[in-house]
Amino acid sequence: MDIAVVKQSGESTGRKINLSTEVFGIEPNDHAIWLDVKSYLANQRQGTHKSKQRNEISGSSKKIKKQKGTGGARAGNIKNPQFKGGGRIFGPAPRDYSFKLNKKVKDLARKSALTYKAIDNSIAIIEDFNFEAPKTKQYINLMKAIGANDQKTLLVLPENNRNIVSSGRNLQNTKVITASQINTYDVINADKLVLVESSVEKIDNLLK
Repeated sequence: MDIAVVKQSGESTGRKINLSTEVFGIEPNDHAIWLDVKSYLANQRQGTHKSKQRNEISGSSKKIKKQKGTGGARAGNIKNPQFKGGGRIFGPAPRDYSFKLNKKVKDLARKSALTYKAIDNSIAIIEDFNFEAPKTKQYINLMKAIGANDQKTLLVLPENNRNIVSSGRNLQNTKVITASQINTYDVINADKLVLVESSVEKIDNLLK
């Protein structure tokens, strides 16, 4: 698939880039995408949830009333889970939600996600550029020039650029990553995938 390369102004450069069929033109695998997205979201979870059990509650362990003759149910100490302020039964405990996914499955998922973007004509390629200083307005103008200002965008840089990353950091519907950071969730979550020209080759080398 050939895609035209545009300038920052949105004008055509007259050049086209042929996207590799090995990365952008495979038979998509929906199950691999599901597994990779599930793994990505699971890895984002802190897993620090915690509630106190009865042995962790501060309070007296003295029996609060006699065993029989009160007309009510027997009760132990005030830390009993049935009482207000008592410990919680089977409450959450810290845990690690992450799970391992084979590299071949992750690669297949990323290729499948990129293929879907290519099929939907949701990929734009912009020539290599740089900002002299972090400017959010300049970043917004760039997205407007390529017709993506009203869409959720993912901009993929060939390598980290602090000025560009900082320019898009405060915008709600945009994310800036490098080619080495590309992942299935971000690609699927974006309405428009914006690739900087040099990043295309890096993605090919990463996934081929």
